[in-house]
Formats: sequence, structure tokens, C-alpha cells
Amino acid sequence: MQTLRDELRGVPSIVGQAPPFDWSSAPDAPQELFLQWLRHAIGAGVPEARAATLSTVDGDGLPDARVLIVKDVTDDCGFKIATSDESPKGLQLRHNPNCALTFLWGPLARSVRVRGVAEQASASESAEDFLARHPQARAIVLAGGQSSVISDEAARDAELEQAKATMKADDHVVSPHWTVWTIVPNSIEFWQGDPSRDHQRLRYVRTGSGWDIQHLRP
Repeated sequence: MQTLRDELRGVPSIVGQAPPFDWSSAPDAPQELFLQWLRHAIGAGVPEARAATLSTVDGDGLPDARVLIVKDVTDDCGFKIATSDESPKGLQLRHNPNCALTFLWGPLARSVRVRGVAEQASASESAEDFLARHPQARAIVLAGGQSSVISDEAARDAELEQAKATMKADDHVVSPHWTVWTIVPNSIEFWQGDPSRDHQRLRYVRTGSGWDIQHLRP
């Protein structure tokens, strides 16, 4: 009788078609290589190419992770994200700004791992980001209580309608809880898979004057 373990071992892995990549010609700073890989993923039609898994730690030291959208990449390779400071990830970033991002572009057999520290953006930058969101998304944030348990569906719907009415009265209203964060990396690892498991791994480690580039064993 086939076990689940047998079934899972029969599922192919690393089935993406990796583009050519020569680690020895990598740029001196990671942002150039990251944008090359990101734009290649977008151009290749990889679904949700700008999505990444954000990993954080809660107040008890327990790990947490969720998929979100990266909104921008700065010139020094800072990764912009945004969330309500009422959400678990917002609360966790305030408690412990050490975090990680993981991008996965499966059809290209590529992944990027980012480890760093989240820095809170200014109130004006957070407000600008909030106002650029879809009206429904803004209303949900204004209604508040992200990730809390819905104990009363009617009350929740009423709060959402009240938020929409507030926006109709003032289309520039901003949630005081909406916060943009910049994840400033200490290290960034580029991974390109190979079915033989002879993967290519290139890690950039931030130094006082720039980046140290390390070619890693698979």
C-alpha cells in the first residue's frame, strides 16, 4: 500500500526552466541582480512575481510567516512593504524588527532570500501609500481589527459601511494604523535550482563599505 511519503516522493521537484546564470559576472551590489531577476520573472509571466513570504517573530519568540506584496525596492536594496500596525505582522515588527523575506519564482527555478531589519517609514509616506490603495482595501483598513475574530457578521458589515461613508465624506481620510516598512537587508541570497541538486547559490553580505559576495555550496 502506497504511503503519503511514497506519494510525495513521486511528485517532481525543481521542474522550472532556469535561465542562464553566471555567478562570476554578478554585479557588485544586489539590487541590480534582484531587479534583473524580478523583471525576468514578470516578463516570463510568473504568477504573483512581486509576492514574498515575510517571516517575523512574536513576543514569545515563536516564528510566523505570511505572503504579501512587495511595493518597491530602493536604490540600496531596501524592500518596501505595508500593513496595519494592528495586524500580527505589524505588532511583531514593532516588537522585534528582525525579519526575513523569501521570493519564489518556481517556473524559473529561482528564489531570493532576504534577512534584515524593518524600519518604519514616515507618516507622510504611509499616508501616500494608503491613499493609493483600492477604495475597498482602504475601507477594510479603516474598519479596523485586522486578523481579529469576527464574532458578529452584521456588526462587521456595519463597520465596513461606516468606513465607506467616512471615505465618501472625505476621500483623503487616512488610517492612523497604516504603516509602510522598509526591510533593510543584512544579507541577500540568490538561489537557482538544478534538478541534479547542483544548485547555484550567491550570497551578498552587507559590510561597512558595501557588499561581500560569497559563492555557496549547494
